[in-house]
Amino acid sequence: MTKPNFALKTLAAALLAGGFCQGALACTTIIAGRNATADGSVLVARLEDYTYNNHAKRFVVVPPQTYKDGDKLSFDNGVSVPAPKAGLRYTAMRDWNGDQRGALGPWSEFGANEAGVILSATNSTEPNDKAAKADPLVADEGGVIEAILPDLILPQAKTAREGVELLGKYVETLGAGETNGIQIADDKEAWLFEIGSGHHWIAVRVPDDGYVVMANGMRVHDADLNDKANVLSSAGIAEFAEKHQLLDKVDPAKFNFAKAFGIVGDAYNVDREWLVQSKLEPGRKQDIRQQQYPFYTKPEKPISVEQVAAILRIDNYAGTPLDGKKPAGDQKQRPIAMERNVEAHILQVRPQMPKGLQVLSWQSLGNVRDGLLLPYYLESLRNTPRVFQQGSDDFDEHSAWWTFRSLTSLAHANDKQYMPLLHGWRDRLEGSLRAAQPAQDDMLKTLAQKDGEVARAAAERFSNGTALWALDQAGVLRANILTDLTKSTEQNYSAEELEKIKHL
Repeated sequence: MTKPNFALKTLAAALLAGGFCQGALACTTIIAGRNATADGSVLVARLEDYTYNNHAKRFVVVPPQTYKDGDKLSFDNGVSVPAPKAGLRYTAMRDWNGDQRGALGPWSEFGANEAGVILSATNSTEPNDKAAKADPLVADEGGVIEAILPDLILPQAKTAREGVELLGKYVETLGAGETNGIQIADDKEAWLFEIGSGHHWIAVRVPDDGYVVMANGMRVHDADLNDKANVLSSAGIAEFAEKHQLLDKVDPAKFNFAKAFGIVGDAYNVDREWLVQSKLEPGRKQDIRQQQYPFYTKPEKPISVEQVAAILRIDNYAGTPLDGKKPAGDQKQRPIAMERNVEAHILQVRPQMPKGLQVLSWQSLGNVRDGLLLPYYLESLRNTPRVFQQGSDDFDEHSAWWTFRSLTSLAHANDKQYMPLLHGWRDRLEGSLRAAQPAQDDMLKTLAQKDGEVARAAAERFSNGTALWALDQAGVLRANILTDLTKSTEQNYSAEELEKIKHL
């Protein structure tokens, strides 16, 4: 019997609307511009951490929709907005219980639509007391919240900028029920969108040659509000900050959104920001636990998917100045990777690929520290294997999420023996997939020159076929570990005792 968890989420949403810390829903994000990556892609990577381990994700494709005048996009939390004439097809990584009444929304977390727009939502953040009082979050039904974001924007946005403008309009008119960081990108640009209060927001375009890291504190600062090509925001945001004294000095050319609306300097967040910047720029020497780190910087070397994956899997601060540095109070030190990570994704939008094949995702089910990042051509998908659409908070042997997640649990039965086995298996499979990816891209480009639909279908077969192959490999590994575990419990008998047992 399943045990619905949406009641907990409803309670969490109510607490967050009241200004409570959102650290329990913590995530870490890396965004990089196309000139900052090794292959020229626009890159967005994020971990989705949950409040506990047992929370299956379902990977689905939402088909295109045709709407008539008066139709609405409506959600369980009360949001209802006019539907577009044509709703775009998009992928979604959904909570297992997002379709149940009281869940607030589908909780799709990330996806890509057929126009090549990607959206990842969210990094939960916390408003400061002044901002929350001056412009309260929308506690009643009808506000913009994490549970509805991909399904609100991806059916409509044909470009990243259009997605930013659309989301901004909804925050200003409907209000926001939470403060969040959202990532929106296409083949030309990537944006970090931050909601700071009930109706105020800012979005900054990540420079092509730079990258941004975000934990669970608002990050935008030194933003030029007059630079409309790269900075968009709610109307009158500088005047609002000045009126309510959210900053000692309001400078529209160097607007500190994070300080005006958020809480800066929290070790829970800045430790991760420091760590990521130290990995991507080992030559940059920065003091630990600063109030704010540079909003964006340039990596020392072009950023690769392999490098980002390694960063997302860091689960301690060993060998760094933060090793053993406990935060103040009862707070525990927060690493990047955590046991309660339920999925992770590295999304690439690649301008060099034909339209319809540009979005390549590397995504894991379960704990990414121990799990396998699999490649998908998201724009090509019309469906996903049924086993990837199954699972709840109870173990399900037919669920892909549970097959991958259970490997971590089994390995914990003997960390010393099984974790190296699991990580070696993961690294071999991922290495093989990454090595084959350029040849796969070349094959699809050649096909696309002759017939775009043939290329699309081939990309879909590759994506779903690779996923099923990896699932089969995971099943083999799980069987091997279980076999060894069972043998390990055998009692040691003397030769005389064993001979007697054989003849009983």
